[in-house]
Amino acid sequence: MGRLTTHALDTAHGCPAAGLAYTLYRLDAAGARQLLAHGHTNADGRADAPLLADAALLAGVYELEFAAGDYFRRRGVTLPEPPFLDVVSLRFGVADPAGHYHVPLLVSPWAYSTYRGS
Repeated sequence: MGRLTTHALDTAHGCPAAGLAYTLYRLDAAGARQLLAHGHTNADGRADAPLLADAALLAGVYELEFAAGDYFRRRGVTLPEPPFLDVVSLRFGVADPAGHYHVPLLVSPWAYSTYRGS
């Protein structure tokens, strides 16, 4: 069956983004968000387990939020107020719930990128 995983890398410091808070939502047809999962990345910048797996992973639209501003403040980075990036929100679709959807985040205080990983 399918699964949804994530991994966060701190490109400003060249390391995994350990302790980065994340929140996962599923969006309904009207765009309302349903909270599915939340937590913090481990020392390797990963969630300890898939965010969703098997029957819990449905076709549809999801949003994965990362608390980047809080993470960089805890690292001692001086950020302007408001920070350029505070909450990074990645909205993505799952077309094949039997597949593996890996959603990594590469983040600095000034930029981020993502892609569908494996």
